[in-house]
Amino acid sequence: MFEGNGELKRPTILVTNDDGFRAAGIEALVEMVKPFGNVVVVAPEEGHSGMSHAITIKTPLRLKKRKRTDDVEFYSVNGTPVDCVKLAMNQIFTSKLPDLVVSGINHGSNSSISIIYSGTMAAAIEGCLYGVPSIGFSILDYDENPDFTAAIEYGRFIVKNVLENGLTPGSCLNVNVPVLPLKSVKGVKVTRQNKGTWREEFEKRTDPRGVDYYWLTGYFLNEEPNATDTDEYWLNQGYITVVPVHVDLTDYKELDRIKSWRFDQIAISHAEKNK
Repeated sequence: MFEGNGELKRPTILVTNDDGFRAAGIEALVEMVKPFGNVVVVAPEEGHSGMSHAITIKTPLRLKKRKRTDDVEFYSVNGTPVDCVKLAMNQIFTSKLPDLVVSGINHGSNSSISIIYSGTMAAAIEGCLYGVPSIGFSILDYDENPDFTAAIEYGRFIVKNVLENGLTPGSCLNVNVPVLPLKSVKGVKVTRQNKGTWREEFEKRTDPRGVDYYWLTGYFLNEEPNATDTDEYWLNQGYITVVPVHVDLTDYKELDRIKSWRFDQIAISHAEKNK
C-alpha cells in the first residue's frame, strides 16, 4: 500500500496478551512484529490467563498510556484481553482498523482444548470478529523468561505470510511453539486441533479461621493419543504447529440429525388445539 506521497505505507499492528503488559512474552512479540509495521500495544494491567472471552461490564475501564523508549505506542487496560481489543478498536483506531492483530506470546501451551479457556486466543478471535487478520502465539514454557528465539524467528515468517496473503474472514491462527532451541525445531506443521479435555481436581484446604477453600488442579487427557495429524502430536515431535480456527461453532452434522426430530409436529399440534 502507498500513501499520497508515493512512499510505502507500513501496516499497523495491534499487539495484546493475557499475561499482562509486563510479561516477557509481549516484549518478544513486539520484537517479532516490529520489522513489519507500526506497533500499538494494548495489554491488560494484570495477568488474565484462563479468562477466555470474558469482558468487563460491571466496572469502568481505564486506558493508561505507558512510556516507552522506542517508537512503540504502549497502553495498559484494567480489563481482560478481549476488553483490550475492543477498547483499542473503539478508542485508538478511530479512523482505520489495524492491519493485523497478534496476541501473546503466551507463557504456556494453548494447543488442543486449551484454546477455549485461553485469554490469548480470545483476543485473537476478537480481532478476527472485527474483520482483522489475527494470530495467537504461545510457547509451551511457563517460565517467566523462556527462550523466545524460535518463536520470534518462525513467527516472523508466519506474520509475513498473513500480511501478504490475508486470512479467510472469521478465521484466525493458533500458533504453538515447543520448548526447544532454534536449531532443534524441526519446522512448522499446519494441522488440526487435538481432541482432549482437562480433568479438573480440586484440592480442599482449610484456612486459619476454619473455612474451607479449594485450589484448582488437574491434568490433560488426550482423547486420541494415537493420532498423528494433530497439534499435540506434532508439538511432541519438535514442530511448531499452526491451527486455523474459526468462530462458527455450529455442528453441521448434528444440525441435520436434529432436524429429523420433526419439530414441525409441535407447531401442528398447537395449531390444532387452537382451532
